[in-house]
Amino acid sequence: MNIGLFGGTFDPIHKGHLALAQAARERYQLGIINFVTANISPHKTSQPAASYFHRYAMTSLATQGEKAFVPSLLEAPGEFVVHGKKSAQASVTSAPSYSIDTVRKLKSALRKSDRLFFLIGIDAFKDVAKWREPEALFAECEFIIASRPGYSLADVATALPEKLRPRSEITKPFARQPARGDLVLPGVTLHLLDDINQNISATAIRAAVATKRPIRKFVPESVEEYIKKEALYGK
Repeated sequence: MNIGLFGGTFDPIHKGHLALAQAARERYQLGIINFVTANISPHKTSQPAASYFHRYAMTSLATQGEKAFVPSLLEAPGEFVVHGKKSAQASVTSAPSYSIDTVRKLKSALRKSDRLFFLIGIDAFKDVAKWREPEALFAECEFIIASRPGYSLADVATALPEKLRPRSEITKPFARQPARGDLVLPGVTLHLLDDINQNISATAIRAAVATKRPIRKFVPESVEEYIKKEALYGK
């Protein structure tokens, strides 16, 4: 089976996340996409505005209408409780959530015949070379990247870790090619989705909530109602 892993702070989860997941599911026949709410992201300087509990709850609400979308506790903090019991998959509360650890944890529960895809937006992918054990991460799974106008295949290739990055004379012709299609290199398999036109950011959503502006067009109705009920993201 083709399995997807989509990690993020989901602070809050929004329609842009869901559009990427849906496009990836259809394009690559993903039987399951695990939405992994991050506890502490090592790639962001500030901590999430909402607690893990609220972010996981919103992710659960946003994904409940699609059987292939599964909210995951792979990066849940140690004290996180579900139905009165601690999560069996919980990680250490204060430890950052490194993607390589999450991928390995998920793969340990998969069959050898399963094929794992890591879903990510191109803005986050730009910094992938700075992640923990990036070469190992590319060896563990294929990447599905949500591209957008202004990015070329050369931009994608040069974002790779130095050991996996093609030589400049190879990537130079890529500068004229939009970031779309597949890019297969030694130790790296990338799939680029360039038809996801969702210009949405969690930062803008939080700002809209704080200034009492509507957010219905950015998030599922269930998430909007949860934010109102729990009074999240207010000043």
